[in-house]
Amino acid sequence: MGVAISNWRLARAVSLTGQLGVVSGTLLAVVQTRILQQGDPGGHLRRAFDRFPFPMVAERVWRDYFVAGGIAPGTPFKTVPMPTLKPSSALQELTVLANFAEVFLAKEGHSGRVGLNLLEKIQLPTLPSLYGAMLAGVDAVLMGAGIPRSIPGILDGLARGEAVEMKIDIEGAPPDDPASILRFDPQALFPWPAPALRRPQFLAIVSSATLALTLAKKSTGRVDGFIVEGSLAGGHNAPPRGPLQLSATGEPIYGPRDLPDLPKIRELGLPFWLAGAFSRPGKLAEARSHGAAGVQVGTAFAFCEESGMIPELKRRFRELVRAGTARVHTDPLASPTGFPFKIAQLAQTLSDAAVYAKRQRICDLGYLRQLFRRTDGTVGYRCAAEPVNDFVRKGGDEKETVGRKCLCNGLAATVGLGQARTNGDVELPIVTAGDELLQLASYFDFTRDSYSAADVIRLLLNPKPALSAG
Repeated sequence: MGVAISNWRLARAVSLTGQLGVVSGTLLAVVQTRILQQGDPGGHLRRAFDRFPFPMVAERVWRDYFVAGGIAPGTPFKTVPMPTLKPSSALQELTVLANFAEVFLAKEGHSGRVGLNLLEKIQLPTLPSLYGAMLAGVDAVLMGAGIPRSIPGILDGLARGEAVEMKIDIEGAPPDDPASILRFDPQALFPWPAPALRRPQFLAIVSSATLALTLAKKSTGRVDGFIVEGSLAGGHNAPPRGPLQLSATGEPIYGPRDLPDLPKIRELGLPFWLAGAFSRPGKLAEARSHGAAGVQVGTAFAFCEESGMIPELKRRFRELVRAGTARVHTDPLASPTGFPFKIAQLAQTLSDAAVYAKRQRICDLGYLRQLFRRTDGTVGYRCAAEPVNDFVRKGGDEKETVGRKCLCNGLAATVGLGQARTNGDVELPIVTAGDELLQLASYFDFTRDSYSAADVIRLLLNPKPALSAG
């Protein structure tokens, strides 16, 4: 979920209940270096780094980023290099370490299962992210926002300690362009014979039976199951089929063609879980009646006490939910990926158009940049949320910049890691949530300060009219 909303604490709490706890792998290199610059509160990263199998790498990262006592408020974070086709060894090592540490902490001290969620749209850090999570014994990899056909075979290769390759998307490049092949070799990066690792399950996030069938039949290795996600889920949604039509509120209109054909998915013979407004009482039984193995829950967990969201944001949303005025807008333009993106509306965050209009456009994290082939044959990087002149100078269409938001910086700010700018501004949050946000007060006692991940699980397994939070 987002950037560090589903952090190791939340994943661990869910895993301890006997369910699959999932950490978000998005921007983990940025997240953890900024936590180090905050002084590593609680010493958790130090504990994880001490268990990393390559101590020299862990110590280098520690020296580069750790600030005892934390940087002063208003001090800019030291930046991490943006991902590219040819990343430095230092960036690859950092990405491996960050994913190792997040999964290690989620799995520490218990035997529960932990998964890693990645986006197909964020391709450049995928291979070292997978390897780091596998070094920590991750049990499952969940991936959507695209067609991740190559990931099962990559997991097979990494489990054997082999070099792996992944074809990435470069706009304007021919199908056989050698530049579109990304390679990762653990034995070239680390000074040891790469060990055999346990291959995690691969669960593909899909929105249709057609995509599920394609992945089941044409992936490079074994697909172990599917997360079937509907348009009510938070984060990125699949675009509606056919021409895009907008409602009176400017949201994409989804119709019967966008409903997944669950009987056809069931015919594939693989387990599947339903996602998108499935945290309500009775929804688990409903999912099972369709042949699903269970449900995936996001929004209810995003606002629980273990999630990474800033407590003040949780408090403000609790007030809106309790008052019945919380609102989620499916924005067809906000994400530079071009996919619809759900944004929970809150004043003085980047969901506020007037607030966002005052933000200086900048792209300094770069995880959602699009790769493109320049006229001279080289590869460039551009993002529709970067400064408009920069985007146009790189060959982009100015129309594509309208309404785009910097999700990288906004989502990082949502978990207290917003960058301070030289003009004194600090990046503001942007919160994503599913359509079910408004209904949470029907199931949880929002007059109390918080509810826990365990409360969510108890509600799902033993539904009651409402839960009293502890």
